[in-house]
Amino acid sequence: MASAGSPWRSYLLAAVIVVIVLATTNTWNPWPKFWAWFNTSEPIASGVSRWQQTIGGSPQSVTIAGDAVIVEYRTSVESYGLHAGVRLWGNDADWAAVAGEGNDAVVVTGRLLTKGYQVFDPRSGTIRRADSEATAVWAYQNAIVDLRCGKGGECELTAWDPRGNARWRVSTGGIGFVLNAANPDLPDTQAMTANGVDDDVAGPRRMPALLGLPEDGKVRVIDTATGRLVQTAEPAGDQRIAVAGGRVLTVTATAADGTCYFDVVATDPPAGGTVWRRDGLNLRTADNGSGCRQDRDPAGGEDVVLGVDPVGRQELLAAHDGRALWQGNRGEEVLAVNDRFAVVRSADKATLRGISLARGRSAWTRPAGTGSSAALSPHAVVTVTTKPARVTAISPSNGRVLADVRTHAKIFAVGPAGMIAVDGRDMAYLPFA
Repeated sequence: MASAGSPWRSYLLAAVIVVIVLATTNTWNPWPKFWAWFNTSEPIASGVSRWQQTIGGSPQSVTIAGDAVIVEYRTSVESYGLHAGVRLWGNDADWAAVAGEGNDAVVVTGRLLTKGYQVFDPRSGTIRRADSEATAVWAYQNAIVDLRCGKGGECELTAWDPRGNARWRVSTGGIGFVLNAANPDLPDTQAMTANGVDDDVAGPRRMPALLGLPEDGKVRVIDTATGRLVQTAEPAGDQRIAVAGGRVLTVTATAADGTCYFDVVATDPPAGGTVWRRDGLNLRTADNGSGCRQDRDPAGGEDVVLGVDPVGRQELLAAHDGRALWQGNRGEEVLAVNDRFAVVRSADKATLRGISLARGRSAWTRPAGTGSSAALSPHAVVTVTTKPARVTAISPSNGRVLADVRTHAKIFAVGPAGMIAVDGRDMAYLPFA
């Protein structure tokens, strides 16, 4: 004979039915509070963060724009208040970038495969300026540069200040078919990357003295002070051009004896005279195994490039005159560099040093944790270790610790007074001490 069921099952079923009836009649609904408790996120940096906010998804980029935080997703953009983390506004967009700095910062957004862009106020979300013709936009600290092309293929480059005043316009020829959306890649230098830190953590840089625009194997060089086309450079098959420090760097890579031999020549447009030359300097634009095909830009800042000498020692050079700003010992490795500072890891991987490029000597030294990586922003050096998972922000000039946090979160942006960390769909502001 079958045994009788437990009376507790009947009581539980009756209780569930009562809760459902109360919830559907709006008498009492416990589910929102239950799910809010269930979905409560772990603190990104307990006791350190000023605020933590759940955002609309995994961000493509996060940038501090004055006292707002701009979060770019795949199909939208949102703004949050820097001081309290409150959502300020949102808009649909396929790409977004921040130009200007401080009170002059603006947000530039647009749609893929659609001409034009809009410029928003970071806090209010009001439109300051709209364009209906441009195909590509570059956002800088001190300018917005856009490219528009007519039906005949002729293109025009225009520079605006962040407030919307046009500075200059110049005809560039037919180059627009490969350049679109925000900050398309140009033949210049590339910032070094670090594990646990977003590639654009430093925010927008200043507009360089020269812009190089690719055009069917050539590079059209624009003087950004005057808005003039000053040179059209045409590299040979074994050459690559990078525009840095107001110079056009032509890197020649020759394959022989199972290795690559390099030669770097820096010229000054429009005359094109040689300013400096270095035989044997490897700007790491090619790998030996690639047949010496140069497929990447040199690492560095606007006026600093990272190279390797013929015996394998790394060095940093001023792009405008070729001076050696720092020369490493064998095994020392540059982890991060901009125009003012560099972070170097010792050959035994036990020490990190901050190098002041203006003074040519160490500004600080600290132990390197397990799996150390580093990134540079104008306001702080961000170092990340894996065991334990820790993020440290350091003053570039003297090594003073600005923040030291146990966290697995990724650092997306660094501002004058703190940094933005993201873990999944949670974002937190970590102020400096």
